Amino acid sequence: MGRVLRAPSLDDARAARSRIENAVIRTPLVKLDGDPGDPEIYLKLENLQPIGSFKLRGALNRMRSLPRGLLSEGVYTASAGNMAQGVAWAARELGVSASVVVPDTAPKAKLDAIARLGAKIVSVPYDEWWTTMQSHGRPGMRGVFVHPFADPEVMAGNGTIALEILEDLPDVDAILVPWGGGGLTCGIATVARALAPAAGTYACEVDGAAPLAAAIAAGEPVAIENRRSFIDGIGGRGVFGEIWPLARELVTNCLTASVNEVGDAVVLLARRARIVAEGAGATPVAVARNWAKVHPQENRPKRLVCVVSGGNIDAPVLASLLAGNSPN
Repeated sequence: MGRVLRAPSLDDARAARSRIENAVIRTPLVKLDGDPGDPEIYLKLENLQPIGSFKLRGALNRMRSLPRGLLSEGVYTASAGNMAQGVAWAARELGVSASVVVPDTAPKAKLDAIARLGAKIVSVPYDEWWTTMQSHGRPGMRGVFVHPFADPEVMAGNGTIALEILEDLPDVDAILVPWGGGGLTCGIATVARALAPAAGTYACEVDGAAPLAAAIAAGEPVAIENRRSFIDGIGGRGVFGEIWPLARELVTNCLTASVNEVGDAVVLLARRARIVAEGAGATPVAVARNWAKVHPQENRPKRLVCVVSGGNIDAPVLASLLAGNSPN
């Protein structure tokens, strides 16, 4: 029998907010100056968190919910960068050690940030990194494993984003969220369904690396050959079995954008809104700008919130995109 994952409740998200509110930023919700024909697009700027990513919310909620004695041997996670920074930041705040299993493809900007926060980096081939997440741990590692997404307390921490969105924009029609492992989308969708059932929660992926879209098409999780690009925070090899029932229940739909469209969204955010977003964080904006293509005018939501999940993009990549070069 596969691993069963409990969805967080609205009360869990509210408890998470009380647990972490003295450390995380209540990030602003700002309106994007869009092009003619674009819907009303609002940006939830999680790139402004202390680690440049939403991941601090889930990591800190999970770790603060643990009995202090369980933290005596430290914590570790498996992450390409942002959850690693969240766990490292929270471990430093709690005064415990942290280690991070990273794939050997992790971007330099994120590795530098992990090291700066004092965590030990364990670099492994991509397959071993993926197996660590699937197994919820790695032999030989000491401490409590903090899963980057498949954990109710992590998802509850992520759900605090929806609490803030719905307080700032109660009449939102749709919330667009980058789909990585699913913990962000499902955490937000749980809260949105409870407080604003008319507002849909849409997972956003990139063409060529869209495991949720493939699972929806097949009716079950399937392995994909994901095309690697500068968009490193999303696009795994498949939807985890324990996440799939939550996604099927909570996610309104899955929408995709091309790598070039995401690159254009990174540039748009930088030039027009003065916002630095990594590829994953810009993906909902790319999807939102395509909204007219996937929704007839009469059914098109008017107010969209795009969760800009992080801003940890390598400087040479950002510079190349701003110079007009095609992303890869």
